[in-house]
Amino acid sequence: MRRFLRPGHDPVRERLKRDLFQFNKTVEHGFPHQPSALGYSPFLRLMAIGTRSGAIKLYGAPGVEFMGLHEENNTVMQIHFIPDQCQLVTLLDDNSLHLWSLKQHGGASELREEHRFTLKGPPGSPPSATQVTAVLPHSSREVLYLGTESGSIFVVELPLFRVLEDRTISPEAVLQRIPEDNCNRRSCELVEALREHPKNPDQILIGYSRGLIVLWDLQNNKATHHFLGSQQLENLYWQRDGSKFISCHYDGSYTQWPVSSDNRQPEPLENTVPYGPFPCKAISKIYWQTTKNGLPYIIFQGGMPRASYGDRHSISVIHGSQQTAFDFTSRVIDFFIIFSSDPAAEFDDPSALVVLAEEELVVIDLKSAGWPAVHPPYLASLHCSAITCSHHVSNIPLKLWERIISAGSKQNIHYSSMPWPIDGGTNIAPDPPQRDLLLTGHEDGTVRFWDASGVCLHLLYKLSTVRVFLTDADPNDNMNTLGEDEWPPLRKVGTFDPYSDDPRLGIQKIYLCKYSGYLAVAGTAGQVLVMELNDEDAEHVVDHAEADLLQDQEGYRWKGHEKLKTRDGPVRFEAGFQPFVLVQCQPPAVVTSLALHSEWKLVAFGTSHGFGLFDHQQKRLVFVKCTLHPSDQLALEGPLSRVKSLKKSLRQSFRRIRRSRVSSRKRRGGSGNASEVQEANAKFDQDALQEMELAPVQRKIEARSAEDSFTGFVRTLYFADTFLRDSSRHCPSLWAGTNGGTVYAFCLRVPPAERRMDEPVRAEQAKEIQLMHRAPIVGILVLDGRSTPLPEPLEVAHDLSKSPDMQGSHQLLVVSEEQFKVFTLPKVSSKLKLKLTALEGCRVRKVTVANFGSCKTDDYSENDLAVLTNLGDIQIISLPFLKLQTRYPCIRKEDVSGIASCVFTKYGQGFYLISPSEFERFSLSTKWLVEPRCIVDMPEVTSNNHVHNKSGTENAARKS
Repeated sequence: MRRFLRPGHDPVRERLKRDLFQFNKTVEHGFPHQPSALGYSPFLRLMAIGTRSGAIKLYGAPGVEFMGLHEENNTVMQIHFIPDQCQLVTLLDDNSLHLWSLKQHGGASELREEHRFTLKGPPGSPPSATQVTAVLPHSSREVLYLGTESGSIFVVELPLFRVLEDRTISPEAVLQRIPEDNCNRRSCELVEALREHPKNPDQILIGYSRGLIVLWDLQNNKATHHFLGSQQLENLYWQRDGSKFISCHYDGSYTQWPVSSDNRQPEPLENTVPYGPFPCKAISKIYWQTTKNGLPYIIFQGGMPRASYGDRHSISVIHGSQQTAFDFTSRVIDFFIIFSSDPAAEFDDPSALVVLAEEELVVIDLKSAGWPAVHPPYLASLHCSAITCSHHVSNIPLKLWERIISAGSKQNIHYSSMPWPIDGGTNIAPDPPQRDLLLTGHEDGTVRFWDASGVCLHLLYKLSTVRVFLTDADPNDNMNTLGEDEWPPLRKVGTFDPYSDDPRLGIQKIYLCKYSGYLAVAGTAGQVLVMELNDEDAEHVVDHAEADLLQDQEGYRWKGHEKLKTRDGPVRFEAGFQPFVLVQCQPPAVVTSLALHSEWKLVAFGTSHGFGLFDHQQKRLVFVKCTLHPSDQLALEGPLSRVKSLKKSLRQSFRRIRRSRVSSRKRRGGSGNASEVQEANAKFDQDALQEMELAPVQRKIEARSAEDSFTGFVRTLYFADTFLRDSSRHCPSLWAGTNGGTVYAFCLRVPPAERRMDEPVRAEQAKEIQLMHRAPIVGILVLDGRSTPLPEPLEVAHDLSKSPDMQGSHQLLVVSEEQFKVFTLPKVSSKLKLKLTALEGCRVRKVTVANFGSCKTDDYSENDLAVLTNLGDIQIISLPFLKLQTRYPCIRKEDVSGIASCVFTKYGQGFYLISPSEFERFSLSTKWLVEPRCIVDMPEVTSNNHVHNKSGTENAARKS
């Protein structure tokens, strides 16, 4: 049988790989990109959000999530839940309607598209005849009423979307019932709103764009009342008892209309312009909510004075003498009110206002004094300031976790204590096996700590580095403070703020030690901050140190931005991570690499000019190393001089092309006739062909020149306790890899604990390795005598890892963009390599060591390399033999920002940005899988419309 097996094929290993590796995209964290529609079901207590890309997402209690995607990828314009059903209808911008249902499949529930339908008119009719503008799901759960641009209202039977032509309400039928002197044919153009009578399902309210409103009797097919508004209509809302309704208009006014039992022509009870008398923006939606104390809640969108506040995105709440206009930093898509859904209740008693803005979801507690915001457990606005980097830490110790939560709770005192009001369904996913943190660095100088243990990405704590520096904005400024007599009474809400006070504040690298609580943060202007966790507010001086990476070399002049100015004297910090030392790199270029060793109390940092080592216990610079090549002028221009750099690179490209043409002309030209030239060319082609045939599998990789720009760019830094000088003694070491394929190794002498503050840390360069192909170094790793990666600092001290094997010989793994290479230590002789670019035609973008456990047994796990390439593929490569185990397509190769944002976890999961506001979570492991799983209790609707809870109906909801 062995003759028939492929070389290297091992059936036992193949079975083991199936037990270890499996690729799944599990859940999307964050806020949906470009939301376009909002819906809510009081019956299911579920909320639905549609997007411009055709996605639809349902949310309930934390952990209850569903997702679907329209095949057409068109914008979702409207979402409507079918009353008292687990169904909803979506309207897309291509005028198609889609029916979605929550249905069980294989013991789990999925959001499925059941039917689709496009309303068609008679032959020769214009598109406006069937362009749907308003959708009303009737409480009978049997039909939809579809208002159109032409003024016709079509009746469609559910669930098959069959048009009931005999029940169509045409504009002509409406006009027959209305006196001619009150309106004309154009009064019935474009249906703006359809509303069912709250007490009589046989009556619906029809609102036309030009201001005509008709109460239509469905049984007798006639208009019982008509109401003439003087302004263009925007929306309608019934009061709970059905005795009145409210219309809102384009001129910023709203009107109350009585509905009498007789056929008298009704007159408006009240016409109000809340922010008049000057011209105002349209009120696009309004709620009138009744309460026990008699004072209604009037809640509406828009209506602001055009001249002064025309650019504001606001929703106003009026309750008696209390009035607030909530001001949002992005456009309001839609909103709804959560109120009593019991039909027997006499009053609405609203409890929460839920607003979907273009960049965030905001929930306002209407029960508490001052109407505070509610802290959302999901749909976090990840991009409240643009994400610049991310860092994942697995298995956080309980003590550190509780201290971070405690610091975060002190920041959230201004939030409401109200339970999350959208609480449909029950999360039955197993509790996360460990506590995980995802840290995101932002453009405004903040670091956000997210609970990434389960399905919901929840904000625990926000750290700001701004207080260390002098900026134009005072961190003590409160944007929400209002004068007592300010009008309109605007109040800014939400966290989305895309504008950074200073782009130099941006966070570029983060490193957290979960055992010691030390945190290192590095930024755009060469700033490196080392912090420690403090449970109380404190005021202290931040020590400063400068690291001159150019080491006073002549001929270099930095043309980029200046360093940030620091505050003199003590600075007050909130409880949480507080900086105690600042290392400023000179020139103040972007920090490109960062490493922290909390046991040795050392932090290493690198830029495009070199790298340095800082002792944060003695607060002393240990050494700096300049890695600049004489041709690295581009590294001195900084990110703000890219125009000059582009021109220079274009010039270099044209010169290279010109040189290649000249050299080829010389090679083929010379003295001689045409036949000699042809013969020489043929021989050249034959030689080239033979050279290619020598290695048919490999691609020819051209070695990079040392003169290429950014060769001194430091890509990676790594601390290791290993054998660097000889095989008998191991010592602390620092390794650095550059963009030019160079690896530097430094021996470190760290004094013992009892003399740590008395003697300095010393460093001496021991090795320098230059890869022949000069590809950028992406990762460095040392394997111990058991071929196991060295443990993290303090991991052994906390009994969470075995002590490394210091008896056998250690190995050094250097990962470049093009290949993996294993060297023996301390001789640094090549032992093994895997040429990725030559064999696969791709380049390494990210690499990390991940631990994969078997799903069949808890006794087996192994360490492998998880590798992300520039093609968006993820490859798993074994250690230490560098054998490709499996490959999965993960990210589109055109999605450069998604590939750049990817971060792996220690246990075979990962995150990458699918939009500025969303992380896609994926898993490479069969054992570690985080995905939604929930139960939705289906309430039972009795004949008198009272809602009871029906036990025994369980839907396990997983993401479709």
